[in-house]
Amino acid sequence: MVIIKKLDWYVLKKFLLVFAGAFFVVLFVFMMQFTWRYVDDLIGKGLSFDILAKFYWYMAQTLVRDSLPLSVLLASLITFGNMGESFELLAMKAAGIPLIRIMRPLAIFAAFLTGTSFYFQNFTSPDAQINMRTLLFSMKEQSPAVEIPEGVFYNGVPNINIYVQRKNTLTGMLYQTIIYKTDQGFDRAQIVLADSARLEVTRDKMHLRLELWNGEQFESLESSGGAATQMMQNGAHEPFDRETFRFKTLLIDFDSNFNLMDKSLIAGMPTAKNMKQIQQSVDSMNAELDSVGRQYYKDACVTYYRRPQLPAKDSVALLNLLRSRQGQSTLAFDTIVAHADPQKLQMARQIALSSVKSVSADLEWKAMGADQEQRSLLGHEVEWHNKITYSLACLLFFFVGAPLGAIIRKGGLGMPTVISVAIFIVWYIIYTSGMKMARDGNINMVLGMWISTMVIAPFSVFFTYKANKDSVVFNIDAYKHFFVRLFGLRTSRHIFRKEVIIDEPRLDKLPAEIEALIAACKAYNEKTKLLRAPSYVNVFFHHVPDRVAEQIDEQMERIVEELSNSRNRVVLEVLNRYPILYTHAHTSPFDKKWANVAAGLFVPLGIVLWFRIWRFRLRLYRDMRVIVRTSEQLLALLQGNALVEEGDTVTDGAAVSPSGSIIQRWALNRRVVITLLVAILLVVAGYGGWHAWRRYQYKRYMQEHGELMPNTPKQPDGGVAPGQMPLGNGAPLPLRLPQQAP
Repeated sequence: MVIIKKLDWYVLKKFLLVFAGAFFVVLFVFMMQFTWRYVDDLIGKGLSFDILAKFYWYMAQTLVRDSLPLSVLLASLITFGNMGESFELLAMKAAGIPLIRIMRPLAIFAAFLTGTSFYFQNFTSPDAQINMRTLLFSMKEQSPAVEIPEGVFYNGVPNINIYVQRKNTLTGMLYQTIIYKTDQGFDRAQIVLADSARLEVTRDKMHLRLELWNGEQFESLESSGGAATQMMQNGAHEPFDRETFRFKTLLIDFDSNFNLMDKSLIAGMPTAKNMKQIQQSVDSMNAELDSVGRQYYKDACVTYYRRPQLPAKDSVALLNLLRSRQGQSTLAFDTIVAHADPQKLQMARQIALSSVKSVSADLEWKAMGADQEQRSLLGHEVEWHNKITYSLACLLFFFVGAPLGAIIRKGGLGMPTVISVAIFIVWYIIYTSGMKMARDGNINMVLGMWISTMVIAPFSVFFTYKANKDSVVFNIDAYKHFFVRLFGLRTSRHIFRKEVIIDEPRLDKLPAEIEALIAACKAYNEKTKLLRAPSYVNVFFHHVPDRVAEQIDEQMERIVEELSNSRNRVVLEVLNRYPILYTHAHTSPFDKKWANVAAGLFVPLGIVLWFRIWRFRLRLYRDMRVIVRTSEQLLALLQGNALVEEGDTVTDGAAVSPSGSIIQRWALNRRVVITLLVAILLVVAGYGGWHAWRRYQYKRYMQEHGELMPNTPKQPDGGVAPGQMPLGNGAPLPLRLPQQAP
């Protein structure tokens, strides 16, 4: 007997509450999106409430498949984000419960949802698809409700245009009405003018009854008679009939009933079948395509690729005749054509051309039928795979959302909603692209339908593993540090004055350490020759760490750490000028020997890394000089007794001289100027290249269209040279003339 523990009930209750809300919200969004696709076919049709209720009920059943994956992703992300933000996950892990154990009841529920989704798609959704599509197509064919606006002509009634200047919505009266009737044809058009009118629908909803008061009716008479024709030829106007009335009733055919179309017309769609029916349809279509293909092949062998077959004795006689004439001279086909009768040649060409056109039309018709059958077959196979991939997406999205929520530790509807929608959109784009390519036959069916699952499955495993190991996947500082080291971005120190200082700096011993640091930096710059280009072989194949630079960095960091306890703001400002050294970036690109060797053997990558190392060597040379200059300023502060009292301002020339800041400002300005110059040069070069490419494309286009033909002879009077035919735009088109025999 399986005992559900309180922890499982607690996690399930938190998840189910969020999942229920997320599911109905997502379902509502999908229903609104589907409604907006067909809003033009629904509005203005006078549909009753029960028809709309049925339509939305069947729509909701068909959209359960689309709503479940996103709901599971959103609910799992919010649930575990809330528990991580409120430190509930931390408390569970502190009690010795791993994340996989916390996720176990929800994983079982996600598997249950996977089965539920499959059941809906295989048993409930096909019937709902038939009913919904039947209602939708019937709504499209439904006649619109008569709602005549004011001041414009209304053509919602077939063969009638109605204009109303003013209407009373309470009584339904229409005033100053103009009616154009073309139900008898445009040559017998009728125009009705009425002072007032009223429009009603009959009880059977098959006609419109239009009651008119105080008006006139004009009808054009046919002008096919002899007298009327003679009158019009003599300049008279076309005759018409005029009728004046005080009250008149017009009965107009208008079917406003809702007629439901036959469901059997929809039953053949792939979405209206379960997996068993789809498999039966696929087998029958494959058999039909094979039989049709074999029949087409037999027809082609009989008609298009037919060979004359002679009886046995005729074949032997023909073979003997050919052997006897083997040594005789033969005539070329061109010679026979040249000496043939022109009329017979023209007739033969016409017969051959008509035969080719007939064969081409027959093949195109057969290809069109086969292609339509093939597209129907691919559509059935796509729907068969859809029922599995959408169901499996519920389980995969849970193993993406739950660990992701535990990692980011953000609850609520803000960040989780953004992340879940972004993940779902990426998955849906991949799924739709693969599905369309598979449906069109561009890629394999299995690959196209399962590529989205292949993409999301590794991420679900990766996020679950990282969350269970408490790995920091979305730590922005870690990625920032990685890119800073990768691109060699400059970082600066930020040392602030401490409120409480426990260990005071050793002012008696620090000057000696600073002097030793200055001497070490000067000796290092003189010995290593950092301004020279590094050796390619030494960089990639003989990696030696720079221990001296590491020792200088450690010595500088000790001085900075000790003097950061100073109360003097000037000292803290000088400490911020010390650079942050990269003591490994100027020797080799990687710490492992095999990685350096591989990068060195791959010459294009090796050259890029070699320039990067040279850049870091130049930076290290400048950093050493900055360390010397900053250490001298700091030494002057210490030796000049600038640390006597807190808040004193330093008057020593070496300490307060703005040369350091001026040099730094000048170096910064120089970098900015160089960067701007390089950017301007790149923009100019890019524009020049783009302009040259456009010019080349223009010349090529002009040459291809005959508007700029090199070496084209022209007549002195501007006419067309021999061997050319003018186009519609005046450009000559070169023709290949037949060569005359010598």
